[in-house]
Amino acid sequence: MNPWPRVAFLPDTFHEVNGVAHTSRQLQAFAKRHAVPFLSVHCGPATEKTQDGVVTVLELKRGPASFALDAHLDCDPFLLRYKKMVVDEIKHFGAQLIHITGPGDLGVLGSAIAWQLKLPLVISWHTSLHEYAGRRLEQTLRCLGHHTSRRAGATAEQASMGVLRWFYRRASLVLAPNDELVEMLSRLTHKPVFLMRRGVNTELFSPARRNLTDSTFRIGYVGRLTTEKNVRFLAELGTALTSLGRTNFEFLIVGQGSESEWLRQHIPNAVFTGVLRGERLAAAFANMDVFVFPSKTDTFGNVILEAFAAGLPAVVTSAGGPKFLVEDGVTGFIAASEWEFIRAVNNLMCDAPRHTAMCLAARQYACAQSWDAVFEKVFEAYSTCLNGSSPNAGKEHALLSSRVHERGGS
Repeated sequence: MNPWPRVAFLPDTFHEVNGVAHTSRQLQAFAKRHAVPFLSVHCGPATEKTQDGVVTVLELKRGPASFALDAHLDCDPFLLRYKKMVVDEIKHFGAQLIHITGPGDLGVLGSAIAWQLKLPLVISWHTSLHEYAGRRLEQTLRCLGHHTSRRAGATAEQASMGVLRWFYRRASLVLAPNDELVEMLSRLTHKPVFLMRRGVNTELFSPARRNLTDSTFRIGYVGRLTTEKNVRFLAELGTALTSLGRTNFEFLIVGQGSESEWLRQHIPNAVFTGVLRGERLAAAFANMDVFVFPSKTDTFGNVILEAFAAGLPAVVTSAGGPKFLVEDGVTGFIAASEWEFIRAVNNLMCDAPRHTAMCLAARQYACAQSWDAVFEKVFEAYSTCLNGSSPNAGKEHALLSSRVHERGGS
């Protein structure tokens, strides 16, 4: 593609440990790798500008009024104080469009600047924040009873979706991580929506990094240990497997969050590593035998691809984005209920030949998922946005768009 669109990218999270930050770092790395002029504006430990080849990086330091949205993820309500600095940098860079990752502090700043400079705005959907709001409020109000907490959670989810709908309608183009969300956002925003999948580093994440050779079957989980991830189900899974006669297994749980202490108290046969990065994270994946992901709110699940790259089958729920990554019965299992989830893990523990075959299939699938292919499609979407042409993100998008029109959507 020549010339590449000149993009100012303002992600809400960059250095933190989460899927949005990981994808943001990979996008910046893609630009550097392919010598694409690129402006990355994100928060960091100090306010400073650096140049990395053709990639310009402007980091902004959050102030003392910042508050925590999640573990190690803050929001600065006064980040607009940097508006003039960022506007000047965007003008100097000659950005043709602005890309933000949601309605966080950088997202609000980027949206305001796009409006001021009359630049096209691309917004990617990474997190189903409305579902997070509902799950967290429901957990907080659990002491009031099941009916009251569920009703309050549903109200919070509906209200949050109203805010998200308003925010994403400000976009010229929307990027979504799975087919379900492409269709939903097309219907809600009446904007062109392109599919933006994820890739994986198959050199870093590899079965070759396994260094445990005992006979213990390790059930792995990697991610935030928070309510919306449905991690308390891991305790139920362990109890159920024990009742089925399984004894030689343990959990390997990587991550941290508000549910950490509860899990430590209720899963006696678990190793908790905290947050891991790089080669230590890759080794942890390689030492697992199956990857379990009970979340019902994730929009994609980068960790699924990392597990596949490490040669692990994955068991996921039938809700959310991870189900689009798993080929049921080949690279893992998609469970429609808690019992199906338990049965899938139990089957993998009991059927060694099938487990081996699924490990090989998972690795083979991961090796076909490259970050370069993902971001080449993203830059095609940028070009479409700038050209003002009709959305055309390939056969998948065309089919989804036709379904929306058939149902009366725009």
